[in-house]
Amino acid sequence: MKITEVRLAKISVPLRVPFKTALRTVNSVEDVIVEIRTDVGALGYGEAPPTGVITGDTTGAIIGAINDHIAKNIIGMEIDNLEDVLQKIQKSIVHNSSAKAAVDMAVWDLYGQLYKIPVYKLLGGARKQIVTDITISVNEPEQMAHDAIDAIKRGYDCLKVKVGANPDLDVSRLAAVRKAVGDDVLIRIDANQAWSPKQAVRILNQMQEKGLKLELVEQPVKAADIEGLKFVTENSYVPVLADESVFSPEDAMKIMQNHAADYVNIKLMKCGGLYNALKIISAAEVYGIECMLGCMLEAKVSVNAAVHLACAKKIITKIDLDGPVLCSEDPIIGGAVFDEKNITVSDEPGLGIKGFEKGTLKYL
Repeated sequence: MKITEVRLAKISVPLRVPFKTALRTVNSVEDVIVEIRTDVGALGYGEAPPTGVITGDTTGAIIGAINDHIAKNIIGMEIDNLEDVLQKIQKSIVHNSSAKAAVDMAVWDLYGQLYKIPVYKLLGGARKQIVTDITISVNEPEQMAHDAIDAIKRGYDCLKVKVGANPDLDVSRLAAVRKAVGDDVLIRIDANQAWSPKQAVRILNQMQEKGLKLELVEQPVKAADIEGLKFVTENSYVPVLADESVFSPEDAMKIMQNHAADYVNIKLMKCGGLYNALKIISAAEVYGIECMLGCMLEAKVSVNAAVHLACAKKIITKIDLDGPVLCSEDPIIGGAVFDEKNITVSDEPGLGIKGFEKGTLKYL
């Protein structure tokens, strides 16, 4: 099975409600779809979201990285030579992790199809079903409490609550959410780098002293501030999850070796795809650090690839793969089944994506 062509398209999927964090507000998923074609007619699919404030990857950058660098290097290669193809993707261009991730997952899709086995079984096959949290966007406390109640009514029992926009309101936000949902619902919070280290410790300890019972806090300080992250980990009542601080396997190793966080969040768009995600997982297994498998605001193609990884490895104990359920529609055929919090991986060969509803893609 030889790679003959790499085609790109755009997909647009509206969200149920605006997605608001300390870094951005988004109303729809506007992603780049990768379609790798082969000499036997098999198609492999990938996806990359432009998340400039986190990865630095814009739509134009993703398209340019794939068309001008990655595609030229892998066309003509045999899918059977998986390691060579995956390395070629990573070495084609520096940074540009989202573009690399999209092509990487399309190659894994084809490799699974070649050997007629789903990717999650290729990688470990630990389970067939996982349970995700759902994101509550940062808003006024009353709106966040309302959104939390709606999520509970939809069957969710774990909420990821966005904070950090106007930090003085954060304790009130969490108090409102906790009062609205009661004590049995798991609450984790995500500050998206919004706090200083001392501010983070003060706010987090105040939240716990008020009985808000937080499971963890995600990325409380700036991504590059590893010492600050370590300070929060050592002084906060709330366990710390490193997210934006972890792009590469080397970043993950630094976090683990310095005990700078209690958990590590793996996102395919940050690390450049399954190839590097597996390296982070191997390090986590050695250090005994549990991982979250997360996503950006993505549609089902790329989140589906993350589902395969999450279903493959037991070290991934926390799931934040709610991108598709935040969308108001699902125009993607095949792949994992997203039944609100319950996600069931497909047993179809590869990643199981069959195609798209007519008119969904705009080829470039």
